[in-house]
Amino acid sequence: MLISIGISIAFLSAGCNPPMDQKTNLIPEKNSNNWKQQFDEKLPLLGHRNWILIVDKAFPEQNAPGMEYIYANEDLLPVLKLVLGQVNQSTHVKPIIYRDKELDFIKEEQAKGVTQFVRDAKTMFGTQSVQTILHDEVFKKLDAESKLFKVLVIKTNETIPYTSVFLQLDCGYWNGDKELQLRTNMKK
Repeated sequence: MLISIGISIAFLSAGCNPPMDQKTNLIPEKNSNNWKQQFDEKLPLLGHRNWILIVDKAFPEQNAPGMEYIYANEDLLPVLKLVLGQVNQSTHVKPIIYRDKELDFIKEEQAKGVTQFVRDAKTMFGTQSVQTILHDEVFKKLDAESKLFKVLVIKTNETIPYTSVFLQLDCGYWNGDKELQLRTNMKK
């Protein structure tokens, strides 16, 4: 009798737990801020030549082994603002910013909200240089890069097409001029 009560309690308590993610064996967090905690834990590990992608909802999950995904249950711009702010404040990396070239050619009647999105994104980037790249070229770049370097993808709820932003991380305390001088000194 005591054994059957114990088994019943075990079954009842197991039924109250959320299902585990089969890939990671982790219980998914319902807290919408969980992505921020995950990003906070990842940023110190990322460095020169890593990538952070803040992507729209239709961005595909890829099979490349170097790609890791975080789901942010938010619109793209607030996620971008937090990520870009933290990268800019870090001491070890700085962003090289890319966005889809196609975004420049989308009209408001094709995608409601695109005009305001572009305006808000430009304000957010401020004086930082932003390079445009064709969307298909991004996939080619990521395919090559993810074979050797980690690519962190933060997927958002954004449904305006071609709004994804791609941050290639560069060293925050060393630059090309210093590297060239170092290589010149090494040849002496």
